[in-house]
Amino acid sequence: MIKPTALIYSSHDRCEYLHRQWIIDRALESHDNKTIIYLPLSMVKQNDQEYSYNTFKWYFQQFEQYGLHHEVFHYNQEVTKEAVEILFEKISNYQVVILGGGRTTTGFEQMNNLGVIAGGDYRMIKELFHKRQREGKLTVGFSAGAMQLADANYEGYHEPYSLINNVLATLHHEESRNNELYNLAKRYPHCLTFGLPNDSGIAANQGYLPSGNKYQILQLITDKSWDKPEDQFHIKTRYGQGIEHIYADGRHWKFLGGEIIIRVFSPDYTFQGTWIIQPNSNVVWDYWSQSPSIFHNIEHILNSH
Repeated sequence: MIKPTALIYSSHDRCEYLHRQWIIDRALESHDNKTIIYLPLSMVKQNDQEYSYNTFKWYFQQFEQYGLHHEVFHYNQEVTKEAVEILFEKISNYQVVILGGGRTTTGFEQMNNLGVIAGGDYRMIKELFHKRQREGKLTVGFSAGAMQLADANYEGYHEPYSLINNVLATLHHEESRNNELYNLAKRYPHCLTFGLPNDSGIAANQGYLPSGNKYQILQLITDKSWDKPEDQFHIKTRYGQGIEHIYADGRHWKFLGGEIIIRVFSPDYTFQGTWIIQPNSNVVWDYWSQSPSIFHNIEHILNSH
């Protein structure tokens, strides 16, 4: 399996499976670069940014004994060009970058403004994220950050970062909000629309095949590991809530974790093939017909396109 280069997720706290196996382990696998930088840039106030980092910091500290280095960057109106240049160097080189929660529009404005400060180009940070993707590094979006890494232009953002193309997601989702997903799916039929409950996420890798076609592999993640009794109400996956998906024609598919979605697009997007592999199954399902396909596995799909 190709390692994901983007992860978007929704959680109540630092659920163990999602944070350990999908984020921490990715940083620790390096021999000499066990690094994470947290960017709470969807918040304006310094104390809010610090609070956001602290909700992760206590978890990161457990892995310092294994060599994990973690840090945060705070945004303010007085940030200097030199500080931004140092940050951009870290974004380029660190194993994991995490975009935190807050207001999605605020995050776009502040992160894009860093590029203006550094070199007069608001697109610089987006280009850095895509450079990371080409190099196989992991960029994570939590809450507002998840909206920024997906194709979040459906809320009017002029240029989403799109590390997961043609995917829309709602956060802290519940089944009662499926009509919201249906409306999004109808409005953006070229996208796959998902409702991510606490605690769940989508890990993705995308790139180009020798044919020139674009591929995308999505891994659906649900996490039931958070076990504080007082938090049970917030962890919807523990109540059987899966990742909800609505087709543009109203059909429904619920993902319970472990599924893999493979997509292939032609350069002009006139062709879009999509397949689903369920855990512990030898069947590759055709997404559009919801029936078994002629393919046997991921490699068979990619080599055939």
